[in-house]
Amino acid sequence: MRELIELCLEPGKHGRGGMDTERSIHTIELRLSYRYIKAHPWVVQAITGFLSAYFMEHPNFRVQRHMEELESGMHVWICDVPADMRVPSLLRRLQADIPPCRWTQPTTDGGTPLQFVIDAVE
Repeated sequence: MRELIELCLEPGKHGRGGMDTERSIHTIELRLSYRYIKAHPWVVQAITGFLSAYFMEHPNFRVQRHMEELESGMHVWICDVPADMRVPSLLRRLQADIPPCRWTQPTTDGGTPLQFVIDAVE
């Protein structure tokens, strides 16, 4: 019993695969452009629902926060993803549920999370 209590109280071990899995989690930003939101306002709710359902399939995936950037008008979902997860696969699945779009991965410096921007098709 004591081992069980210590295991539950030990930082980094909370039922999501232990410390080894925790170390292999990366943070990404999923961004939705203002132009796309203006054309399809319902997509914000659709993406939020999609990400919630994706968590049910992949428990190591987690949305930390969803916010609207006032400067750019973008909606941003900050997500924790396993290091071996292929984010482009997630985005292709998402594209099947929303109006036509394209996604890009802007270059970021080493200190910022990877970003994936969903925008309207030109």
